[in-house]
Amino acid sequence: MVTVRAPATTANMGSGYDVFGAALTRPADLVRVERAAETTIEVTGTGSRYVPEDPADNTAGVVAAELDAPAHVRVNKGVRPSSGLGSSAASAAGAALALNELYDLGYDREQLVAVAAAGEAAVAGDAHRDNVAPALLGGFTAAGDELVQVDAEVPLVACLPETVVSTRDAREVVPESASVEDLVATVGNAATLVAGTFRDDPALVGAGMDDPVVTPARAALIDGYEAAREAALAAGATGVTVSGSGPTVVAACYPEDRRAVASAMVDAFVDADVRARAYQTAVGPGARVLDGR
Repeated sequence: MVTVRAPATTANMGSGYDVFGAALTRPADLVRVERAAETTIEVTGTGSRYVPEDPADNTAGVVAAELDAPAHVRVNKGVRPSSGLGSSAASAAGAALALNELYDLGYDREQLVAVAAAGEAAVAGDAHRDNVAPALLGGFTAAGDELVQVDAEVPLVACLPETVVSTRDAREVVPESASVEDLVATVGNAATLVAGTFRDDPALVGAGMDDPVVTPARAALIDGYEAAREAALAAGATGVTVSGSGPTVVAACYPEDRRAVASAMVDAFVDADVRARAYQTAVGPGARVLDGR
């Protein structure tokens, strides 16, 4: 039996649509696998009733099939489904690492990214790597034609309102075109964000989160977003954006401001008649094996 802790992740980070991602120190899934003649899935924890247990429809089950590694897979969800925090990616990454260990398959983590992405495709329709890459590799990742990883420790607050934004709806509102001015601004901000992660600089990371193309369209799907964003900035956040497809709102900040930013965002959502919870977190390590065979 092998148990793996697989972290939540934040994707896009504003200016890096479908490319940037970062592992978070909290929350996380726990994935436990045991050898079996055929794959079965058991899901408990936060929002578990919304996660399919048919192996063909579950990210962890698809990963087991990709690796030809049948197992009884137990997933304890700490990352709520449909949160914008890479819930399905956490399960896929955790299963990939755990099964690789259980069966001694010998894959390195970059190779497992492709396997976990295949699991993502089972629920998202496409094998996106922007969540599974940081979930496995940790730190900040850029999953373009080349996969790049940077260790970082930037403080973040992830505020999750009690509402649901489907990935499909979030993709449908993405504009099909953008002006040259907006493209230039986005590229500049993306470069600033990357520089900020190399320096562990919350000010640069926050400035680099600004995105004039995708984020405004997605933010419109989240009740209370603008109020939460303004409250976070007033409390000391250096930048605010939508995490993945939402509804989580993620803010970069300095360590000493993290508690105030978290409280301000929750209060702003409550004032908008939306219950919410905030995670005081940071860019952190990827999935890790807690115990093995």
